[in-house]
Amino acid sequence: MLIDVQNDFVSGPARVDGTAEQLPSMARLAQLFRAAHRPIVHIVRLYAPGGSDVDPPRRAAIEAGLQIVAPHTDGAAVPTELLAHPLDYDSLLAGGIQYVAAGEVVMFKPRWSAFYRTDLDQHLRELAVNTVVVAGCNLPNCPRATLFDASERDYRAAVVTDATSQVTPERLADLALIGVASLSTDDVEQFFQAAATAPAPQ
Repeated sequence: MLIDVQNDFVSGPARVDGTAEQLPSMARLAQLFRAAHRPIVHIVRLYAPGGSDVDPPRRAAIEAGLQIVAPHTDGAAVPTELLAHPLDYDSLLAGGIQYVAAGEVVMFKPRWSAFYRTDLDQHLRELAVNTVVVAGCNLPNCPRATLFDASERDYRAAVVTDATSQVTPERLADLALIGVASLSTDDVEQFFQAAATAPAPQ
């Protein structure tokens, strides 16, 4: 899962420090999963200007008309390094899953966790997924909430530290207490290489 990697959070008015710098690693991670034919979920936030279905810290500003990741704006789009496909904002806001490539989808989440008020769990179960690998924007907020919710649903969970912004040793230690593994993109590549060369079961 690549969480909240959108132009406004990468280089726009709501820029999160470190996200732009991690974008090449995020792109590499996505390519590794594509090459291994493993599912990818892009999770996005969408704040309709003047709307009230917004997390509390930003609610007043959005209700007053502030535009951050506003639907149908470039700021809400996923950087082309990760996804060249345009977003179907109306379908996403209605709770739809947008299929952008084989095994690759986009989903909208209205709050911190990608599991809250979404069909993410059902989507992953239908794919027989038992492990979630999380990367993206601002570890202490949405990636962390998603990892906690993944653990509560009995998924094995990992965070890719060099493809996630706002990573600190203290935050990783906090996640380790609930069993979340810390990986690098090199670790992921080595895992896929080993899986590809392993002998087939008899």
